[in-house]
Amino acid sequence: MSKIIAYTRVSTDSQDLQNQKLEILEYADKHHFQITAWSEIKVSSRKSTKERLIDQLLNNLETGDTLIVSELSRLGRSVSQIITIVDTLIKKKVKVIIIKQGMVINGENDMQTKVMITMFSLFAEIERDLISERTKNGLARAKAQGKTLGRPRGNGKSKLDPKQDEIINLLKKQVSKASIAKICDVSPNALNHFIKTRDLIPNK
Repeated sequence: MSKIIAYTRVSTDSQDLQNQKLEILEYADKHHFQITAWSEIKVSSRKSTKERLIDQLLNNLETGDTLIVSELSRLGRSVSQIITIVDTLIKKKVKVIIIKQGMVINGENDMQTKVMITMFSLFAEIERDLISERTKNGLARAKAQGKTLGRPRGNGKSKLDPKQDEIINLLKKQVSKASIAKICDVSPNALNHFIKTRDLIPNK
């Protein structure tokens, strides 16, 4: 029996993963078919791990199966990688559905399909490069203007937050920081960082 595999490629953004799944599920519902299985690859994974997972996916697909993705760029990070994967799927007579581009490849290795795949893949790669360049330029401008990059000091949550009043009282009583660290079950460095970022200087 032929399978319908939904393929998602994600970074650390959980919202992006949910968006991909929603697009695929809506498409499946609209066209009255059910997803047999989901295959997910994390961009943050090591290159060897990603390649192994992709190879595993390709090996599991058989003639007559269907692979569905939300958009073409999810198949790979470069034009050459996407073309290689699509060529492999075509040779295996696997149907490929690419929702965003409105493409359905029925295992036919024709010139029109190759041109469309190359064109859309190139657009996706250019878009990624432009976003990366804009991000780098933005960071460079911020640095040149003297803006502090990264998370503002003291805004992050700490396991010591619930003990803040207790720490202040102990400091007022002139209990040593080493002793306070032991009481709070943290390292002296962690306590010093907490005191510094929260400006916990007790009034005498």
